[in-house]
Amino acid sequence: MEAVAKTPEREAFYRKIDGENLSALWNVMGDLITPEPKSACRPHLWKFDAVRAYMMEAGKLITAKEAERRVLILENPGLRGQSKVTTSLYAGIQLVLPGDVAPAHRHSQSALRFILEGQGAFTTVAGEKTLMSPGDFVITPSMAWHDHGNETSEPMFWLDGLDIPLVQFFDASFAEGSKEDRQTITKPAGDSFARYGRNLLPVDEKRCAKTSPIFNYPYSYTREALEQARRREEWDACHGLKLKFSNPETGDFAMPTIGTFIQLLPKGFETARYRATDATVFTAVEGKGRSRIGEQVFEWSPRDLFVVPSWQWVTHEADEDAVLFSFSDRPVQQKLDLFREDRGNA
Repeated sequence: MEAVAKTPEREAFYRKIDGENLSALWNVMGDLITPEPKSACRPHLWKFDAVRAYMMEAGKLITAKEAERRVLILENPGLRGQSKVTTSLYAGIQLVLPGDVAPAHRHSQSALRFILEGQGAFTTVAGEKTLMSPGDFVITPSMAWHDHGNETSEPMFWLDGLDIPLVQFFDASFAEGSKEDRQTITKPAGDSFARYGRNLLPVDEKRCAKTSPIFNYPYSYTREALEQARRREEWDACHGLKLKFSNPETGDFAMPTIGTFIQLLPKGFETARYRATDATVFTAVEGKGRSRIGEQVFEWSPRDLFVVPSWQWVTHEADEDAVLFSFSDRPVQQKLDLFREDRGNA
């Protein structure tokens, strides 16, 4: 919309209504209802090796218990000071050192963990403990008790993704700590995957939760699924081979507010241009390559992280077989009929 002309009479009117907590829509409509998404979110890449060095330095400065969670936030350069990686999502890198205990707490925000480095540290969620390996995707549902620890001899790093900005937007944040650092184990290890992860469901169980009952999706199974799908040679021009993590009870996304994805790009594959309204955070699991986001090109290798803002063109190119994990707010947008994508010339 064209800006409305200013006159002395109009300016006097605006000052008058301002005292009544009123304002004129015609002065701001162009900023409120835009022809296309207009976001302060900017493309950016974080090199894991640099973040890792800072994390190890932080590990000497503060304990996991004192910090509650020893995390460095991935702040989008266009959203500094807001603890946001996109306008609707939070991301951070967490370090759990040998002997650490990140004490039990719970909150209304849903969380994902994607393991970047280390083998055998654990998280306990709602009474079930799981050991974690690189490439594992782990879910902490809303208001589920969870704590972390590391009984190995090596540090453990993972990507945290949460819907904190979404929950803040709705003014729906609740949190509470536990009197005990570690919660009581009430289920055998692997219980959720054994019950729900093999295309079999308990016949009479009635669940009302919208989050997947599986809380650890092991990378060994994820990688096998990609290879099985690869044999059909059904490559998507914009994505290579891209799969979503799903809730086995419903076939919907594994988390109600955060969509999680895994994609395979074969060596030499270059995707067609693609853009969508869900700003997306990526991390490279395997391989090397580059992504062009708008006019910027970002070179990535394993464990590097980058963000693609809403409605910005992106292409990926793989120098060798590459696997990318990603997450976005697509489930929310789709349920609200807001999601839109543009496949360019694909």
